[in-house]
Amino acid sequence: MSRPKSLFISLALSFSLLNLSLSVAARQFVLVLSQEDFKDDPPAELDSSAEWDELGDGDAHKSEEDLDPGSWRPIFEPPAGDPQPIPESDAAYYSAVDKLMSGHPALIENGAAEIAAAADTGHPAAQSVLGFLWEMGLLRERSKGKTFLYHHFAAEGGNMQSKMALAYKYTRQDMFDKAVNLYAELAEVAVNNFLISKDSPVIEPVRLHNGAEENKEALRKSKGEEDEDFQILEYQAQKGNAAAMYKVGLFYYFGLRGLRRDHSKALSWFLKAVEKGEPRSMELLGEIYARGAGVERNYTKAFEWLTLASRHQLYSAYNGMGYLYVKGYGVDKKNYTKAKEYFEKAAENEEVGGHYNLGVMYLKGIGVKRDVKLACKFFVVAANHGQPKAFYQLAKIFHNGVGFKKNIPLATALYKLVAERGPWSSLSRWALESYLKGDLGKAFMLYSRMAEMGYEVAQSNAAWILDKYGERSMCMGESGLCTDAERHQRAHSLWWQASEQGNEHAALLIGDAYYYGRGTARDYDRAAEAYMHAKSQSNAQAMFNLGYMYEHGQGLPFDLHLAKRYYDEALDHDRAAKLPVTLALSSLWIRKNYADSFMVHVIDSLPEVYPKLEAWVENVLMEEGNATILTLFACLITVLYLRERQRRQAGVAVGEVAQPNHPNELGVPAH
Repeated sequence: MSRPKSLFISLALSFSLLNLSLSVAARQFVLVLSQEDFKDDPPAELDSSAEWDELGDGDAHKSEEDLDPGSWRPIFEPPAGDPQPIPESDAAYYSAVDKLMSGHPALIENGAAEIAAAADTGHPAAQSVLGFLWEMGLLRERSKGKTFLYHHFAAEGGNMQSKMALAYKYTRQDMFDKAVNLYAELAEVAVNNFLISKDSPVIEPVRLHNGAEENKEALRKSKGEEDEDFQILEYQAQKGNAAAMYKVGLFYYFGLRGLRRDHSKALSWFLKAVEKGEPRSMELLGEIYARGAGVERNYTKAFEWLTLASRHQLYSAYNGMGYLYVKGYGVDKKNYTKAKEYFEKAAENEEVGGHYNLGVMYLKGIGVKRDVKLACKFFVVAANHGQPKAFYQLAKIFHNGVGFKKNIPLATALYKLVAERGPWSSLSRWALESYLKGDLGKAFMLYSRMAEMGYEVAQSNAAWILDKYGERSMCMGESGLCTDAERHQRAHSLWWQASEQGNEHAALLIGDAYYYGRGTARDYDRAAEAYMHAKSQSNAQAMFNLGYMYEHGQGLPFDLHLAKRYYDEALDHDRAAKLPVTLALSSLWIRKNYADSFMVHVIDSLPEVYPKLEAWVENVLMEEGNATILTLFACLITVLYLRERQRRQAGVAVGEVAQPNHPNELGVPAH
């Protein structure tokens, strides 16, 4: 009884009312900005000059390995051909990381010792991993101080993953002034890794579960070359289907559907597709030559391919052509007028990248008179369609107070959304590959690394692996494999972090752990607190649980009216709750009209009797909360019996004594 979440930011600006919708599968909040949020004084100049900074001459020419130093890519995506020589210190570092990923306790112990030794020499990537080990409590007692210390050293040395971890830690402590600067730097790196003409596909981390069960459908679609659907698509491509060729190339270029990225294969399929006249491949070839992805960078060829694509009504290609004119790449010279014309063509044809690019021109005054309000309007339109670079520009606006008053918490949240799409997000793809291959230890380690960096889906996945697979997760504690207590404590911490970021299932599971005493002492007060948190995220199951706790006075005051209110709210939020809510309201009716009766005592005793019956009903009643459902079902049968008895008594002794309250006074649907 749950539903996905979205983050909605409504910007009520003087020029119009625009809704900015950021889908992050997390919490829901609304921010309304009015005319008062505009600055009265002239807008401050940005730190950068009036130059196009996206995909500038710096980071755009760097490889992902350069953008994310110390990345584990050489382990999970080794380059084709003969391995290139690397410094001895890096070789030792990667050897140690490989051992940490092995899933064998002895090798993990050796790898941890080697990481510590490398960190002592000042190796930034090793310092980052050592900070992660202190955070995990892997073969050492957990230490927040040492975690922070090693991540600080690593960040000072340029390690991006440590910067992500520190930014997240600052955010959790509401230290936004520190978090915003780190996230701004990380978001800039991420933006420089995006495409120039069209939006990069949003490769969200796959959620392994849907709260109670494995997310089989999502996992099926992530099996890469082993997926039957992909094999059919590849067969069609091999038989000359141009659309299939394009899709296969797209999957390899971005690493979609669980495929390992392979720019050479992508280039090959795109070239075959254009021979068949497939126009979308022309645009991607323009991107490939502009970036030098698997080929030598060639802006002239990039412009030629983008021009061909635009002639086939691929209006997003106008963005790439306009960008090349802004930079003066592959064309005679810079020409802002032509660039603006191309961006306007894209925008007129409902291509959101055109709105974004026009926003940049007006924000920076590139070839036009600077107009911050107009720039914001373009950015909001682009962001409303999910354009990540627009989120980045809005974050900069609120960070620097350009046109608007500064709003550091909002800037931090927007930067974080963009930063999480940086090259370090590849950890999610490798974690999923490992999980699908049954390598749970490696998957858990990778998801845990991302969890420390603030990825909510990774926090949820790591916790779920711990809870579902137990010892098979290869969770390592202070002195070896995790004890049950260590494993439950770590899962609890991960669920709580995911809950803080709006994961309603996480808050619900924390409540269940306290309610049933699973992995911790039974504590109804804390269970109620967790359910309240999940209820604030509109979780119908949490509302139902709170109603039950009010009905029985568990962790909350005994209050039948509040119990009814929460049961009704659960039904309002999820119509699938009709049966359990009907049963619950039946129970309330019995308690109100027959308090302290034999029937109430029977109802209250059923959850204790249930475990003794579990052996023969386990194939019918499989879930942990079925004792409650069994109880409430008995309530419904009892209500029907009592109502029939009332009806008969009323027929015999009309007017003798007023009858007890009718069930519908407590909201039981009429039968």
